Order: sequence, then structure tokens, then C-alpha cells
Amino acid sequence: MSSLNLPQPSFMEDDELRIFADSVGRFFEERASPERTARWRADGQVERAFWSEAGAAGLLGVSVPAEYGGAGGDLRHDLVVLEQAGRKDVSGFAISLHNGIVTPYIVEQGTEAQKHRWLPGLSNGDLIAAVAMSEPAVGSDLQSIRTTALKDGDGYRINGAKTFISSGQLANLIVVAAKTDPAQGAKGVSLLVVETDKVEGFRRGRKLDKIGLDAADTSELFFDDVWVPADNLLGGAEGQGFRQLMTELPRERLIIAFQAMVEIEKALETTIDYVKERKAFGQPILAFQNTQFKLADLKTEATAAKVFVNYCVEQQLNGRLDATTASMAKLLVTELQGRVVDQCLQFHGGYGYMEEYPIARLYRDARISRIYGGSNEIMRMLIARTL
Repeated sequence: MSSLNLPQPSFMEDDELRIFADSVGRFFEERASPERTARWRADGQVERAFWSEAGAAGLLGVSVPAEYGGAGGDLRHDLVVLEQAGRKDVSGFAISLHNGIVTPYIVEQGTEAQKHRWLPGLSNGDLIAAVAMSEPAVGSDLQSIRTTALKDGDGYRINGAKTFISSGQLANLIVVAAKTDPAQGAKGVSLLVVETDKVEGFRRGRKLDKIGLDAADTSELFFDDVWVPADNLLGGAEGQGFRQLMTELPRERLIIAFQAMVEIEKALETTIDYVKERKAFGQPILAFQNTQFKLADLKTEATAAKVFVNYCVEQQLNGRLDATTASMAKLLVTELQGRVVDQCLQFHGGYGYMEEYPIARLYRDARISRIYGGSNEIMRMLIARTL
């Protein structure tokens, strides 16, 4: 039950979506028990077998057209999966990256041959997707990447290093941003698909030790003379990478905003339950006016943010979500997420600092939202250009 008193948006009022949500929720309850997810957090990654289970259950590739081996749904089905993963506490399972960010690159930017080649595996769990953009010296400034993919025979030879790559330890299909023409700046960027099981010279580096998202493996990747055929050039034309990235980033930023909204609601729900039960000076913490007023402010802000996120989802469904509005959503909701989880932890007192309480993990996990998908400083720059 949500802590926000908002009805379902009209685009989600669908019996099929409700049935799907129930099915996805049951899958996570049965296959991602607290004991199993605790092991993932201890290991620093979700086990490979779980991806196969998710594929067999129809959770992967839910918005991939049926002719390419997917379920034939749309963004709403992806959001159902993401919301259920959040509500069932399956944090670290990078299904948002796989379903909502990388797979759409193949669907929207790939050639027909590439779609038939890769989408079935992305839908059944044979392939786990990642996207490699960030580098040791390059974060949000994608046109400054140093990784190269230079023509070599009937293919390309990739050299470079990437870092902060989600699913880096498990992914076996990686969309790599590289310079096919280093002299052309942004116009020389292309996206190439590396099938890690079929190449030489690809190395996985360290599984990075993060302060949050414990079960999400994040890694360094190295490409040392990795040769891929020309057929692996996404879209089949050089120099289209920056355009492809800019085309898909609004969806990515909407997904980040949507996930942040789910975490905001979770933080409020667990905190409201806590302050109703926990007593201080002989009365529940919720009885204090300070608690009531601060939670009232947070609920009001969260309600307004969710209305905006729903608006953005509707715009995306209709093909009208622009980069500026998506940047606004990412900026607004992730900044709010930080404030909400911080205040909610404060209401827990010393217990909020203990790992056994959900708010502690929500607090740690929230910090990355303002950084990945383009830092919020970049979001402000993009928005400011429209002033």
C-alpha cells in the first residue's frame, strides 16, 4: 500500500497489467527470499542462475516485440517489473539496466539483423546486458571518451578502459561507446556491441567496493585489441553513437526518476510504520508535532513529484518526452530522494544507523541516484540551456 494517496494513472488502468504485477510480485517473493538476497549482498552480486530464472519467468525483454523473442509489451510492463523489484526489496538486481536501458538500444537503434541476433537472448536470460560509457578520466562528458574502435579488416579493434560499469562481472553483451574517428570529437563516437564470450583481449577488472547497492556488481572493464566484426557496429553506420546515446538518455533518466520515486515511497512507508510504534517520552513519535509537520512536508513533495513522474511516463509512452523534461524529472526526484531518506533515517534515531533496519540500506542506496545517468550538475546545465 503506497503512502501517497494518488490513484493509478489512466495509462496503468489495465487488467492485464494488474495480473502481470501480481505474477511478478509472486516471482520475487518465491525466488528472491530475504535469505537469498542477503547472500547476494554479501557476495557483491546477484547469482547468474537468478537471471536464468527471471528469463524463464518472462521478466526479461518484456517490452521487446514478439517477433524478436520478447513478450511484446511496452514501457508500462518494464515499470511494473521495476516497481515490484523495488517493493520486494530485490535491490542490486540490475533489471532496470537490462530491460529499461540497454535492451532498448538494440530495439530502437539496431539493424533488423542485430535485433534478430541479440534480442531473443536478452529476453530469455542467455544474455545479460551492460553499457560501457564511463572511463577512468571521463564521466558525464561522453564526447571526451578515449576508448577507440579503429577499422581493421572487416571489423573493428577496440582499445580502452571503462569503469563504474553496472553488471560488469556478469554481462556477456556489452554496448561500448568508442571513437571510430578520434579526430571528429562527438561526431566520431560509435556504439559497438561486444559479445564477451566470443572475443579475445577482453578483461574484467575489479568488482568495485561501493557504499551502497551491495548486490549490484560494478566493475572495471578492459579492452586490449578486442576485435569485433563490422556487423557489431550498432545501427550499421559509424559516427552515430553520440546521437544514439542522446536519443536513449531521456528514457534512462526517466527510469532513474521512476526508481527513485519507488524508493521514496518505501522510505515513507517504513518510517510512518516505525513512528507509529516507536515511543519516546511515553507517546508514539508520530504524536509529536515536529514529526507530523516534517512528514507532512515530505508527503506533499513526494505527491507532487509522483504526479510529475507519471506525466513524464505518459509523455514517453506517446513518444513526446524530450531531453529537458527527462532531465528535470531525474534532477527533481533524485534530489528529493536524498532529502526524504535522510529525514526518515533521522526519525529512526540510532536504529536508523543500524544495517538491520531497511532505512539504513535505503539511505546508502539513494546516494548514487544523483550521480549515475548523468550527474545532477549535468542535468542543471541541460535545463539551463532552455532558459
